[in-house]
Amino acid sequence: MSKEPSPHCASCETKDCRQGKDCFDAGQRHREIYRDDKVGRLHRAASAIEARYYSKAPRLQEIILFAKEMGCHKVGIAFCIGLADEARTIERILAQHFEVLSVCCKASGIPKKELHLEQIRPEGAEVTCNPAGQADLLNRAGSELNIICGLCVGHDALFAMRSNAPVTTLIAKDRVLAHNPVGAVYCPYVRRKLEQPVQGA
Repeated sequence: MSKEPSPHCASCETKDCRQGKDCFDAGQRHREIYRDDKVGRLHRAASAIEARYYSKAPRLQEIILFAKEMGCHKVGIAFCIGLADEARTIERILAQHFEVLSVCCKASGIPKKELHLEQIRPEGAEVTCNPAGQADLLNRAGSELNIICGLCVGHDALFAMRSNAPVTTLIAKDRVLAHNPVGAVYCPYVRRKLEQPVQGA
């Protein structure tokens, strides 16, 4: 049995896939994936928004248009408590178009010590973020599309794993770079730090 090629597309200089080249000999297998009704419906809606609003609409507007293209009536927001003001504004904007459900990351108030989790300040009492619980509450409320607004790294992955509805991200948490994580790539001062060899590696 031949070994599957490992993908390293970021280092490719030509990106001939844009012209239709199938470097992985996987195109037919992937075509079958899009024939699944659920996957195909999402893909068609995403492609429609890209085609109609390319470089014309900001991401929040694209999410609204995508949800409408999907025929959604209930939209969920999973937000970080540190972005409560932003979540309130987003909810107000979305509510012009949908029934909006929103769940804070600290919902259900579970202490970190109860789950044997590391704390930011070990001497105090801290409530854990609850991304699996956020997904559970939105699942039970029947959300049809869920929007991540600033969940922590890893918590966003857990929320997406447990969500019944498709998940898209509006705000990616970055406490250092004002929730603009790509700033670490664009800013040479930050990028140089990240490109330095890790001590002891």
